Amino acid sequence: MKSIRLMRVLCCLALLLPVAALARPALWEVHDADTTIYLFGTIHLLPNDTAWHDPVLDKALADSMALYIEITDDDQANMASLVPRYGLDPAHPLAGMLDPLELRQLQAAADQAGVPGGMQTLDMMRPWLAALTLAAAPLLKAGLDPQHGVDKQLKAQMLAAGKPVFGLETAEQQIRFLADMPESTQLAFLRSALKDIDKGPAELTALIDAWKAGDTGHIARIEDEDMRQQSPALYQRLLVERNQAWAAKIAALLKAPGTIFIAVGAAHLAGPDSVQAQLQNAGIEVERH
Repeated sequence: MKSIRLMRVLCCLALLLPVAALARPALWEVHDADTTIYLFGTIHLLPNDTAWHDPVLDKALADSMALYIEITDDDQANMASLVPRYGLDPAHPLAGMLDPLELRQLQAAADQAGVPGGMQTLDMMRPWLAALTLAAAPLLKAGLDPQHGVDKQLKAQMLAAGKPVFGLETAEQQIRFLADMPESTQLAFLRSALKDIDKGPAELTALIDAWKAGDTGHIARIEDEDMRQQSPALYQRLLVERNQAWAAKIAALLKAPGTIFIAVGAAHLAGPDSVQAQLQNAGIEVERH
């Protein structure tokens, strides 16, 4: 839900510099006698000229017989059905949930972010969807396209190679993680989005830099720590519970032979409650490449 900085690699200088600034996002491995599972963190919004492949990653992908990403059914038709069902509530407008100061902040944020339809559009949304809209709008306005996200690129690469791609969750499950939250938690999410409206592009820039450098400590500070401290219920629901579920899925996948590549949002592979931490709690060792 937060952000990244674009580092351009000047390949023509690689032979002239003592240390080349090559991207190396973090990659982990879980294995037993006949199974190998790779874990890779992704960025869902990425400039389309960001280079992030490296030989170790490419070999892991080539060796893998299947890819798991968070969701595979996020096509336009499905999302166009799900978002109104769970995210719109004209009978209970936001204007009736926020105080006058917050409404002025919401109006200003809608204008600043360039939300289509402005305040009138946001007013019909449930708080969780308004928060996501405010977080995403300035990034989309800046030209960042979800279709260029790492998970989308990995999916296209594996399908082109004739390999299956599976979802760890469904789009409806992901939406309901937010839509089923108590209204008080949704409003806390919206107020946090209003407070951080100016931080989005800068934080996305910082996150991209940290991701490309494999700096999971920095990713955790950007992505996880604020949420854990300011919105513990949201942190538990969006990160901890899902990480636990995915760790259980990985443990089950280890029971069948083969090599699998799993790619999820980078925040899920950073911090004290990461997928790796959940696996280690279950006695499953995780090695970083």
